[in-house]
Amino acid sequence: MCGFVGIADFKNNISNKKEILLNMNSTLSKRGPDEDGFYINSHIALAHKRLIVIDPDGGKQPMIEKFSYGEYVIVYNGQIYNTKELKETLTLNGFDFKGHCDTEILLKSYIYYGNDVVKHLNGIFAFAIWNSRTKELFLARDHFGVKPLFYTINNNALIFASEIKALFKYPGVEKVLDNQGICELFGIGPAHTPGTTIFKNICEIKPAHFAVYNSSGLHIERYWKLHSKKHTDSFGTTCSKVEYLLHDAITRQLVSDVPLCTFLSGGLDSSIITKFAADYCQKEGLPPLDTYSIDYVDNDKNFVKSDFQPNSDNYYINLMNKNLHTNHHQIVIDTPELAEYLEDAMIARDMPGMADIDSSLLLFCKNVKKEMTVSLTGECADEIFGGYPWFFREDALNSGTFPWSIAIDERQKLLNPEIGKQVNLKNYIDYRYNESLAEVEILDTDSKETAEKRKISYLTLNWFMQTLLDRSDRMAMYNGLELRVPFCDYRLAQYVWNIPWEIKALKGREKGLLRYICKDFLPSEIVDRKKSPYPKTHNPTYLAKVKGMLSEIMKDKDAPINSLLNREYILDILASDGSAFSRPWFGQLMTGPQLMAYLCQVNMWLERYQPKIEL
Repeated sequence: MCGFVGIADFKNNISNKKEILLNMNSTLSKRGPDEDGFYINSHIALAHKRLIVIDPDGGKQPMIEKFSYGEYVIVYNGQIYNTKELKETLTLNGFDFKGHCDTEILLKSYIYYGNDVVKHLNGIFAFAIWNSRTKELFLARDHFGVKPLFYTINNNALIFASEIKALFKYPGVEKVLDNQGICELFGIGPAHTPGTTIFKNICEIKPAHFAVYNSSGLHIERYWKLHSKKHTDSFGTTCSKVEYLLHDAITRQLVSDVPLCTFLSGGLDSSIITKFAADYCQKEGLPPLDTYSIDYVDNDKNFVKSDFQPNSDNYYINLMNKNLHTNHHQIVIDTPELAEYLEDAMIARDMPGMADIDSSLLLFCKNVKKEMTVSLTGECADEIFGGYPWFFREDALNSGTFPWSIAIDERQKLLNPEIGKQVNLKNYIDYRYNESLAEVEILDTDSKETAEKRKISYLTLNWFMQTLLDRSDRMAMYNGLELRVPFCDYRLAQYVWNIPWEIKALKGREKGLLRYICKDFLPSEIVDRKKSPYPKTHNPTYLAKVKGMLSEIMKDKDAPINSLLNREYILDILASDGSAFSRPWFGQLMTGPQLMAYLCQVNMWLERYQPKIEL
């Protein structure tokens, strides 16, 4: 796990840009605290920050392979999980290996397969490879975009990096917030449209895409997507295949030369991963698995039951740990810290995010990092197996928009009316919504219900899940902690994609199929537990804190956000403790307090990045 930056310019000599390259790279020190390195020639400059996970001596980057006809150079962020199979193929075809790191295997796989290498990878990755033989730079990102890769073009130079902040260290790359950026910030946020950012002319390589940059320019191509086909497997075969794919994905991701753990909430998803991981440790004669959970000071005292969060986690966590004999650690976070780290969480994302949902994970990872370097987490199961309420609620299914943020009118109302005349959030949201739906493969044999489920599943996988994956990567890597997400295995996602909804939602329950598969190896109380989302604080002092922060911003005539906001509406939101914004801001967890915190983050972002506003 690492971070990297690069410059490619085929019209100008950039061998004198070492200082610029290293300045860009320095912004990624949190992603890669262990080592750094660089490579530069007349047209290509690459630099790398490394977090050591596999093969400390053999995995140094940039990694170079020299041949009589030229050289190949790679910088890479991620983990390839099918290295064993790749290495076997490469060895049979004449390749030898100096170490056991996946970087070397990835580089030699590219040498062997060329641009088709991405079709042979199972993992989480973003990488850049300079091919001096073809005079091309190859960039790629994993199937679901677990690992980030941003870029911009500036005076014939392609500038790219693992985080946006690095791009701004290149002279001439401007920070601009335009009409589209405001739509992303207030209409889509804290999500973002795949391929875009809130900054004008700053883009990302989309998940499941690769790019080739040469003297002819930039060419981007999609290498994978979810394909729809009739599901013909029997129920028994379906269960067996899902269990196999899940077990295979988890065990592949347990490879590490550094301490590894799992996050355990006591929910179904994290319990499955912990069960398979604990069994693996026992089978391999390893010490008992370490598990980690998050809680908040006085949360039991302040817990309020809701449809989205029906019960707290501690009972179920203890049940799993007793069952598996794992070594459990509970990280308890105090409420003031959640507000204090909102700015750090924003900096980690380079944009406002999921407020305390972000800052709590950042703090959690900070504490886990004291003992661990790698963790497996249960994220993405809800997206793949149909776990969210909007898969079942008619109002969400028929909303005609993204079901996790249906409060479009309320979002528009947040904007200063004068800006609102130029920025139509609904039109922009509708455009992005319909653009995404046009990508969904609907079969002629699909019933109306099946077609609707495909659509909402596709949106959830490509938008909501991406937001959570961004959150996981940025908050964890800000602390030099690698998070792996076994449920995000593209083979599992593809297979489950075509399983009929009545099987996915067996017995009318969210993730019903997954529950059925796990009934023989998880405690029944875990299997039957109603979905409970990521734990958030219920302490009223958090509301008081963010309300106070936003109130101070509203009093400050020089606060940059005030030029964008509808002051009267914001004052109503403050006076009502958030209830004047009548629906959740985003998803299940972001309600009034989180909206206030998000607006505070927007102001922090405007103050720190100081973008030029163009309407």
